[in-house]
Amino acid sequence: MSVPDYMQCAEDHQTVLVVVQPVGIVPEDQFFKIYKRIASVSQLSIRDSQRLLYIRYRHHYLPENNEWGDFQTHRKVVGLIAITTCGSAKEWPQTAERFHGQKEVYSSTLYDSRLLVFGLQGDIAEQQRTDVAFYPSFEDCSDVEKRVEDFVESIFIVLESKRLDRATDKSGDKIPLLCVPFEKKDFVGLDTDSRHYKKRCQGRMRKHVGDLCLQAGMLQDALVHYHMAVELLRGVNDFLWLGAALEGLCSASVIFHYPGGTAGKTVGRKPSVSQPADAGKRHRPGALTANGISADTSTEIGRAKNCLSPEDIIEKYKEAISYYGKYKNAGVIELEACVKAVRVLAIQKRAREASEFLQNAVYINLGQLSEEEKIQRYSILSELYELIGFHRKSAFFKRVAAMQCVAPTIPEPGWRACYKLLLETLPGYSLSLDPKDFSKGTHRGWAAVQMRLLHELVYASRRMGNPGLSVRHLSFLLQTMLDFLSDQEKKEVTQSLENYTSKCPGGMEVITLPDGLKLPPVAFTKLPIVRSVKLLNLPVSLRPHKVKGLLGQNMSTASPFIYSPIIMHNRGEERCKKIDFQWVQGDVCEVQLMVYNPMPYELRVENMGLLTSGVEFESLPAALSLPAESGLYPVTLVGVPRTAGNITVNGYHTSVFGVNSDCLLEGLPGVKTGGCLVEVIPSLPRLQLSTSLPRSAHTPQPMSKEELSSSVSVQLFNGETQQLIITLENIGLEDIETLELTSKTVSTKEKVFGEFLSWELEEALSHLPLKPGQSVTLTVSIKVKLDFSGQESLLQDLNDDGISVTGLPISSPLRQVLKPRAESKPIGSESSKAEYSHIKTLEAVLNFKYSGGAGKVEGYYRELSLGVHVDVEPSVFFTRVSTLPATSTRQCHLLLDIFNPTEHELTVSAKNNQDLVLHASECQRMAIQVDKFDFESLPQPDQETARFTNPKQLEEERQHAQGCQINSKLGICWSIPSLRRCGEASVEGVLNQLVLEHLQLAPLQWDVLVNGKPCDCDVIADCKVGDAVSLEVRLTNMSKNSVGPLALTVVPYQDYQNGVQNYDLEDGVTFIGSNTFYIDTVKPKDSSVCVGALLFLYTGDFFLNIKFQDDSAGRELPLAWFTLPSVHVRALDAPLQAGA
Repeated sequence: MSVPDYMQCAEDHQTVLVVVQPVGIVPEDQFFKIYKRIASVSQLSIRDSQRLLYIRYRHHYLPENNEWGDFQTHRKVVGLIAITTCGSAKEWPQTAERFHGQKEVYSSTLYDSRLLVFGLQGDIAEQQRTDVAFYPSFEDCSDVEKRVEDFVESIFIVLESKRLDRATDKSGDKIPLLCVPFEKKDFVGLDTDSRHYKKRCQGRMRKHVGDLCLQAGMLQDALVHYHMAVELLRGVNDFLWLGAALEGLCSASVIFHYPGGTAGKTVGRKPSVSQPADAGKRHRPGALTANGISADTSTEIGRAKNCLSPEDIIEKYKEAISYYGKYKNAGVIELEACVKAVRVLAIQKRAREASEFLQNAVYINLGQLSEEEKIQRYSILSELYELIGFHRKSAFFKRVAAMQCVAPTIPEPGWRACYKLLLETLPGYSLSLDPKDFSKGTHRGWAAVQMRLLHELVYASRRMGNPGLSVRHLSFLLQTMLDFLSDQEKKEVTQSLENYTSKCPGGMEVITLPDGLKLPPVAFTKLPIVRSVKLLNLPVSLRPHKVKGLLGQNMSTASPFIYSPIIMHNRGEERCKKIDFQWVQGDVCEVQLMVYNPMPYELRVENMGLLTSGVEFESLPAALSLPAESGLYPVTLVGVPRTAGNITVNGYHTSVFGVNSDCLLEGLPGVKTGGCLVEVIPSLPRLQLSTSLPRSAHTPQPMSKEELSSSVSVQLFNGETQQLIITLENIGLEDIETLELTSKTVSTKEKVFGEFLSWELEEALSHLPLKPGQSVTLTVSIKVKLDFSGQESLLQDLNDDGISVTGLPISSPLRQVLKPRAESKPIGSESSKAEYSHIKTLEAVLNFKYSGGAGKVEGYYRELSLGVHVDVEPSVFFTRVSTLPATSTRQCHLLLDIFNPTEHELTVSAKNNQDLVLHASECQRMAIQVDKFDFESLPQPDQETARFTNPKQLEEERQHAQGCQINSKLGICWSIPSLRRCGEASVEGVLNQLVLEHLQLAPLQWDVLVNGKPCDCDVIADCKVGDAVSLEVRLTNMSKNSVGPLALTVVPYQDYQNGVQNYDLEDGVTFIGSNTFYIDTVKPKDSSVCVGALLFLYTGDFFLNIKFQDDSAGRELPLAWFTLPSVHVRALDAPLQAGA
């Protein structure tokens, strides 16, 4: 017996073997259809007995195996069912002859046979025969199962008779010697009368009867016979049959202990339908005697006693196998016994002992096996190792079987079978075909073995003629085993991959194999490795802004709670959360990936783009080349959303080594992302601006460079004005429907007087809506007026040079209190000395708001910012300012010390004054006569504003208004003829409180008239000695409150022009009436006049000093309000005058 039955198990010992074979030409599908129906009758409950008969069917059985039927009766073919087709009566004799020939093959062992004829009708078919059944067709054969049951019953009858015949002890008869085929020649010439020979005959017959009892369902009797056989055979050292007796003992015990079977679900024994439901509980199979009456309880006890324990079963199997091992020709029996023992141990969960049996089975030599038999042997070994949980060992033998399929000795290697078996080895080596299983946690399994296996799969795929499959496996190898490949291996694998993909590019489709197995796509997430994904906001000039007061749709669904503990934070939500900026339909959007190349050579990524959902998106792929082991490297992927809505960036796609990959972020746990969901708003127009001034690299301090679309720079002298022409062009696809312009001064260090930037927007707005491609121009005036005052250090230098300057220094404590400077540096420090010539910087941002198209309807607009950087050089400095009273009380002289800090000759002019020419670094004084100012007439803040505004701020605003008024009257301008530059100069920042008071027109206006003529501006009033001179004092109250009553005293004096003033003039001047004038209360806007008279007694120049008496009314008001013009009277003699 050369071909082992690897599917055998211990319970097969109780089965009878029936061969089902086709006779003549029978369609294969129809044969197996009938075969399945026959095989469904696998057990039968015998009538008049509660015994069960188990049947084992085979459609192919070697006759040489049948010769071992005496050794183990379950190997004996006792039944034959032949299936044939017969179309006519003519064919019937030939068919019958064939059936007879088929019976001859197994004639030595057959108990009974049946022929099932399909297709024959007529007289022959109507004959009643027990061994032949006629059916009109394969479909019309309803009683096949019934026929098989009858056939099985007939087999049972023969079996039972043989059992009874052999079991009966006929001491007078000679017991024949049963032997196996290879023994026959050894027994020729033996002494048949020896006691040793007789014992051998008895022992073998006992064992044979045990087999028959087991088949006939009499388990108890079988156990008894096996025990007796073991004793007899052990005594005569008949080891082969002793092994068989021990194996029979093991099989019977296994049947007792494991009624469910040891072969797994497919061959599991089920109680027959005809058997009572509780029969299995009351009686075990074989517990009944032949006549069907239940044995007594002692039989049950005896069975339990004769039956081996689970541990003993294995020991006896070991012993039996050791005996089989003594015989070279019993290799098949030994191998099958090992397999049966393994199945029992698998149920007992004794894997280590099972592996020992299997190890033994590996080394059993079965002689010259065909390649197919070797493949079958290794496959079964693999399955058995799998059964006991030795997955890696199972995979090893499965792989050996696969390699056997393509052994060099095979003329036509079976690459498909090899590939299929290799696939089955994957789980044993902790491999799967899904790369997702390798993306999390540590690597499972031996990488070196896994790589070898994957290489073999690639090779097998190629030999099968399926390059697509090779690409898929090679991609999988590169993706999952990258960390374990050496630099040289990486190079070789990628070169192989490029060779394969040149014929068959790799993609992301699922490959389905013919047997239905699906190979998932492999995405190259490690070529290159992506560490972070960041969605970038649009450039500042293109970012959309929501009109304030319009809530977005996403606001309405927001939770009213600031924080809720119910909201659980997890990575998934973080990835899906909406980002707080928007993209715009039709505008290029960017996503930045931080990638690195793990390869030891340059990595070329042919086609890298974004994978998105939610919005129609046009991805603009990029090609990149990453240097070897590059480290983190930023890559920006771009695309254009074509519709509005919410867009989700799901991942990216690449093309590397000819393999196209779709890499989804959800499958990349190591990737950092701040969210991948962003809102795309409807399209907005785009504005581009160009300017007449040169561009600047300067960026205003608080702003970043990216916030400005552009910046212009210009150098001006303090007080100069420059025109900036801005051209606005619509470079988008939407009309510009609205345009707003605002400005903001960025640098707050310098005090700016007047408007820095000014413009007229009406002309530009008249061109709206601005179509795509059209442009409009706008003029912006840049006017710089900074503080023209010089610093203390400069004055110090001037004093050292011996220039005499008078008046109040502008950095006096009084001014420091009222108008503190932003930088308080110690006087005389180095930085302070240099500061007066330092170039000041002014920076502002012009902000254009514009909108149009569908985005405007949704309430969005865009902003474009232009930075304006002005370097302000000093033009003139006012180093000193003071006032001198003029001859008129309503005028005064403003004295300005003007310094030229430039390197050029400079001309200063003022209204009604001569031009003053200053050389470089020269200082000169300019005196300007000005009318005093009525500051009370300036607009005053209303009470509401005054109440809520800082008093300091109110004071600054008041001073600013006063400075503006003075400035407009003075009209000081400068020019530098050599540079053809000119501008204004402002005294606004130079004026201090005292000077302002001197320049202010007092609210109480006093007019003094002598003889009806006003005395002011050095007017000398003439009079005659001895004539009465009328003196009239008029008060006009311009203040807001009533004034008075007041008393004025007129005191005459003479000035000798040498510092001596003579007030003792009682002999020279006399008053007609009192020298004191009284003025009643004067209401606002009213005036009051008081009149008196004087008499000059001799000639001369007399001055009248009009003083106020010190009373309460006078103390409340400032002294400056009571400044009366000085009165100069010249008394002349009458005759002289007449003579003159």
